Amino acid sequence: MKVTPPVLDIDALLDDRTTEIIVCCGSGGVGKTTTSAALALRAAERGRKVVVLTIDPARRLAQSMGIEQLDNTPRPVPGVGAGAGGSLDAMMLDMKRTFDEVVESQASPEKARQILENPFYVALSSSFAGTQEYMAMEKLGQLHRQALDDGSHDLIVVDTPPSRSALDFLDAPERLSSFLDGRFIRLLLAPARGPARLMTAGFSVVTNALTKILGAQVLRDMQTFVAAFDTLFGGFRQRADQTFALLQADGTAFVVVAAPEPDALREAAYFVDRLTDDEMPLAGLVVNRVSPAARTDLSAEAAITAADRLRSGDSSSLTAGLLQLHADRVRIVEREQHLCERFAASHPQVPTAFVPALAEDVHDLDGLRTIGEGLADQDGVRR
Repeated sequence: MKVTPPVLDIDALLDDRTTEIIVCCGSGGVGKTTTSAALALRAAERGRKVVVLTIDPARRLAQSMGIEQLDNTPRPVPGVGAGAGGSLDAMMLDMKRTFDEVVESQASPEKARQILENPFYVALSSSFAGTQEYMAMEKLGQLHRQALDDGSHDLIVVDTPPSRSALDFLDAPERLSSFLDGRFIRLLLAPARGPARLMTAGFSVVTNALTKILGAQVLRDMQTFVAAFDTLFGGFRQRADQTFALLQADGTAFVVVAAPEPDALREAAYFVDRLTDDEMPLAGLVVNRVSPAARTDLSAEAAITAADRLRSGDSSSLTAGLLQLHADRVRIVEREQHLCERFAASHPQVPTAFVPALAEDVHDLDGLRTIGEGLADQDGVRR
């Protein structure tokens, strides 16, 4: 039996002033960045004061909004929302700069300098697995605190990192904070923290082994970094917990973004289940790039049969080719419908919006408005 999911009412979500944060999440390549920008633009033009935070390395968001370059500071998007009293700022996460800001805010100037100049910190803040996701959540916390202080924004839209798995956004901060509070770190801290009795023969064996594996200079850099960073460990875990609680709050709404493809919808299902388990507020699912249905009742089988007859009768090859194209399109639509229905059968309570595929990529504000209109108007694309 076909299951029709409830409609995700995008405009109701954007107009609800109790909604302060919208997090767009999903696997890579499904249109999270475009969806985030379209939601932010539509909200601004409906009167909200919006900032959109992207973690997209391709910088497509800046291009589509007519801004030469985005950085770690919100930049106004010209001419947006003025008539309705709204505004739109955009920014792109600078992972290392955000990490530096956390260190500078938590440590004395001298200790901050020691940490920022340490080679191990430079590697950790630039490329350590999970740092980007942690810093995305850190920047979200900063923006939310600023909005509460000065009222500069009343809606934050977050485009989550292009991770291999959508679940990395929720898991990575915990992995990073666990690493910073783990056994290996405590081992490196032992000489600085403990009395001389800790420097036992057993400890010397461990440090000698680490020296052989890592090299003496690398080990010294790590120990220097960890000793300087020691007082900040608890703060990092506390901040991660605070941001995680913010994501669970009633003012946050998760929008899971997918494409009508098996892997993308599988990731979306995992994410919906995870959000449910973690008691996080799920607004619904957006399925991007949906193939428009054919405006005829001619089935794929009938089109193929007619094409075969034309070819066998030596009739117009053009007509036969068009019938074959129609059959291929119908089969694509049927395949997408089957995948979406299977998701709906497993998650019948998840509100869903379908966005038709466009003929070309989005590259300006008008393209984003078209996406926003497609998100809001579900009458013509409901499956």
